[in-house]
Amino acid sequence: MPRARTINQDDWQTAADQQQGSGCLSLYSLPIFAVALITCLLTALSFNAPIPTSAQSANTTTSSTSLSPIFTREVQHWANDIVRWATAASVDPNLAAVVMQIESCGDPRATSSAGAMGLFQVMPFHFYFGENPYNPETNALRGLGYLSRSLQTSQGDARLALAGYNGGIGVIARGEWTWSAQTKRYVLYGAPMYEDARAGLAQSTYVQDWYAKYGVSLCNQAARRLGISP
Repeated sequence: MPRARTINQDDWQTAADQQQGSGCLSLYSLPIFAVALITCLLTALSFNAPIPTSAQSANTTTSSTSLSPIFTREVQHWANDIVRWATAASVDPNLAAVVMQIESCGDPRATSSAGAMGLFQVMPFHFYFGENPYNPETNALRGLGYLSRSLQTSQGDARLALAGYNGGIGVIARGEWTWSAQTKRYVLYGAPMYEDARAGLAQSTYVQDWYAKYGVSLCNQAARRLGISP
């Protein structure tokens, strides 16, 4: 079972905290540099201009109002809740479902050896004092809140956001060769699962392959917990 966010907490904010300067001259520079200053400012504005729709990455998230049928029955059990939770967090419900599928297969009491808990396998230090990590509402609030921040850091790239959710947001700014084997595997299955959901497929070979290799016992445990008949 993938175990999300086991790296040092301080590393999570690396990508968000690293603010690169634009290289522009100070406003207090001598007049002789005025032309260069104006040119630099115009260049910086052009870099921040919106990317045309035709040039957007295929991995960019798109909003949906219902859950894809590709997910297992244990995740489908939470379909209405996933849509509600994801909408509140400004996350595509199908991306949220991908995370739940891999993390817990819908088992609200799932616990990893690293200490991650609940439906979205949230680490303990994400919760406020007195919160119940296994409460689905609380777990979704904290887990999808982190996924939302990961999406913001990745500028909407779902593939990188999944890597950030598993390995810590700091990995988004680093080369993929530095990612752990677990994070690479997480993305290997999670990103195409999301693409299949977006494409409107009725089934996903990636969900099926993940289930056969990693999800059987996890999903059986979830089914028992949820009272779902074999």
